[in-house]
Amino acid sequence: MRYELIIFDNDGVLVDSEPISNVLLAAYLTELGHPTSYEESLRDYMGAAMHRVHDLVEERTGQRLPADFDEVFHARVFAAFERELEPVPGAVQVLEKLAADGVPYCVASSGSHERIRVGHRKTGLDRWFDEGRVFSSQDVGRGKPAPDLFLYAAERMGVAPEKCVVVEDSPLGVQAAVAAGMDVYGFTAMTPADRLAGATRLFSDMGQLADLLV
Repeated sequence: MRYELIIFDNDGVLVDSEPISNVLLAAYLTELGHPTSYEESLRDYMGAAMHRVHDLVEERTGQRLPADFDEVFHARVFAAFERELEPVPGAVQVLEKLAADGVPYCVASSGSHERIRVGHRKTGLDRWFDEGRVFSSQDVGRGKPAPDLFLYAAERMGVAPEKCVVVEDSPLGVQAAVAAGMDVYGFTAMTPADRLAGATRLFSDMGQLADLLV
């Protein structure tokens, strides 16, 4: 293995949550008077922490989202997760192989700790991630595309940034990994390859990742 630490994004990489959450986000913003399509939600918010939603809406409209926006949105998302969420095809096999080979890995997500845990419990991925392997944008001051989260995860895992690789499916995540001085493998199952420009390499099948890392 050429890397000493594999850092996974969560949404869209480990759990197939991006279609669910972006449908709901687009609908809620539209409901609040900020018309947003599913495609626009993916373009503007995929891979981002919630503060980006607030910042962009205020920047574009001069209006602030309701104080309970995050609470209401997450309640809707978690309810949908319980009904629909599945692991990304191939993710379990990758984690099984990394664990069997003793390769260190963790997850570093723009989502909250609660969102990560809800998704992992529903999909059964919680067996692969104890508390010491889970990092959230809540843990740092700035979310992606800032490098802070990935640098924090590497520091906590005791690995130098240049010896890490990030697995990402969003342009913001790729930017963050590059800014952190890490290699980044761009997962193109949902995101067009040209939007992940800057990735060290691109791949479309999560089941192939373990072999690509060798």
